[in-house]
Amino acid sequence: MKIHEYQAKQILRKYNLNVPKGIVIEKAEESDGAWDALGSAVVVVKAQIHAGGRGKGGGVKLAKSKAETLEHAKAILGMNLVTHQTGPEGKKVFKVLIEEGTDIAKEYYIGITLDRAQGKPVMMVSTEGGMEIETVAKNTPEKIIKETIEPTLGLQRWQAARLAYALGLSGDEVKQTVKMLTGLWQVYNGEDCSLIEINPLVKTASGEIKALDCKINFDDNAAYRHPDHTELRDLTEEDPLEVEASEHNLNYVRLDGNVGCMVNGAGLAMATMDIIKYAGAEPANFLDVGGGANVETVTNGFKLLLSDPNVKAIFVNIFGGIVRCDRIANGIIEAAKLVDIHVPVVVRLEGTNAKEGRELLAQSGLTLTVAESFLDGAKKVAELANESKR
Repeated sequence: MKIHEYQAKQILRKYNLNVPKGIVIEKAEESDGAWDALGSAVVVVKAQIHAGGRGKGGGVKLAKSKAETLEHAKAILGMNLVTHQTGPEGKKVFKVLIEEGTDIAKEYYIGITLDRAQGKPVMMVSTEGGMEIETVAKNTPEKIIKETIEPTLGLQRWQAARLAYALGLSGDEVKQTVKMLTGLWQVYNGEDCSLIEINPLVKTASGEIKALDCKINFDDNAAYRHPDHTELRDLTEEDPLEVEASEHNLNYVRLDGNVGCMVNGAGLAMATMDIIKYAGAEPANFLDVGGGANVETVTNGFKLLLSDPNVKAIFVNIFGGIVRCDRIANGIIEAAKLVDIHVPVVVRLEGTNAKEGRELLAQSGLTLTVAESFLDGAKKVAELANESKR
């Protein structure tokens, strides 16, 4: 789960980490009160959306007066902000953060995430703050310094000190940075995060170390341990179909292809998306209906897939291990009575009672294609989906 910058900074404050003072507003006329409360000669008006690249898209503006703050708030609130992460459709801005200005002397980057190759968290720092870390990694990877964190020990002070010195800092700046780094590890570990990015971390003209921006993603698998995180969720930032799927306990991720996928099991779902691409089409989604798929889950799955106008054909790919294939076939038949399935459907059943399941589908009177194998199903659904382009 992603959260907004202002929410991430509230969490950093809870851990006594240094961030600028700021006030969130939802109406432009509230900017006057924010200007007065901050008492800063310069403020920054920042659009609050989950995507990065807000500044390049016109969502971050400096203001040197109350009138200018109001002007920027009016311009940003309600705008459709397009960045490299939102895609061409952009995101509507419902909130802005008005924050005190900072006299920046130098910018740095800090990130914590999971290194899947090691199965351990890693902390990264770079002197190239303010830049996209992907660009730094591609062009100047030597400027990214990493420390692997042993989960049972946590980030050690000597590791934090080594990272601080790698940024070229000295004296009190190192002490402040060590506090920031160790504090960020406490946030990452204590809040069950999957990602923290501070970009930029800044050194001010007076030598103060401060987190000027913050991005935090939570690990959804640990949500049960953090009921307070639920109130941080912003449904306006999420795909409506993904929100609907979560309400039905379905694992769904929307993509931009033309073949809807309904699969039981995450590994099979990944393989299905791969083979669809191999067959010459593009997956429109990841949808795992789970091991106990029934009429309700299949029905909700079809509704989700058919809600996406890009879906030109559906591939139902089921391996009957926990659940029998004849039960899945009956689920498909019953679901078809409840849902207007207006695109071609290809079904591949394998595993327990697969033969019986295929016979049920063949005798159902439904207009669908029963595949003989995994690859056969992928080729047939790709051909059907691509026919709509002709």
